[in-house]
Amino acid sequence: MNRLTALFGRKHKNILSIFFTAGYPQADSTVPVIKALDARGVDLIEIGIPFSDPMADGPVIQASSSRALSNGMTLHRLLDQVKEARLSVHDMPFILMGYLNPIMRYGIDNFFRDAHEAGVDGLIIPDLPFDEYISDFKELSRHYDIPVIMLITPETSDERIRLIDEHCDGFIYMVSAASTTGAKDHYNEEQLEYFRRIDSMNLRHDRLIGFGISNPVTLAQARENASGTIIGSHFIRCLDETEGNPTAAADLLFNSLGL
Repeated sequence: MNRLTALFGRKHKNILSIFFTAGYPQADSTVPVIKALDARGVDLIEIGIPFSDPMADGPVIQASSSRALSNGMTLHRLLDQVKEARLSVHDMPFILMGYLNPIMRYGIDNFFRDAHEAGVDGLIIPDLPFDEYISDFKELSRHYDIPVIMLITPETSDERIRLIDEHCDGFIYMVSAASTTGAKDHYNEEQLEYFRRIDSMNLRHDRLIGFGISNPVTLAQARENASGTIIGSHFIRCLDETEGNPTAAADLLFNSLGL
């Protein structure tokens, strides 16, 4: 069974997913970061594919992507690192999160095949149109058992949300606001109403909320309204503050969130 499917089969609340950029802060940081997060009991890891124009990401993740590229990180190298991490991290789901351009350059069929062989459990492509997912990705996704997870925002129509819920697998990534990634002190009433509206739709897939979670307040607000949370920019900052020490960064992250 796909590790992502197994996770949502046994746990439906307080799932903790952490994002980081592969090859940041050093080219060989990917595997140590994965191991450190696994040791702290993180449920799910999203591994960012570095890209020169990450339009959905805020300045912190953009800077990490730029640094990773300058370190020589490539998609081939990333998959090799994922395969290495799988030798010691057996049960935690790995999701790759990246933009369409590098995947297209790699070749869609080749990418799914190699990602499957490396031990990837899911894929998030923020700039993948839903119609293109249906025509070019859905069959490969099902064949290789690598769900393509779609993002929704406060502007996503109910009709599109239900189509995503029907045709996609894994979980639904709820973007907390129609903006780039980055930390927030708290979610405002408009965002909370969006969370409640999606909850009332009784979708078949679990939902994780991302963008803006950086303290116990935003963590609690998101957990109350979904199956779990996705933390990215805040963890990258923790890596920065600990000079790239993965274990210290994971400890700092958990302490800052009150976990």
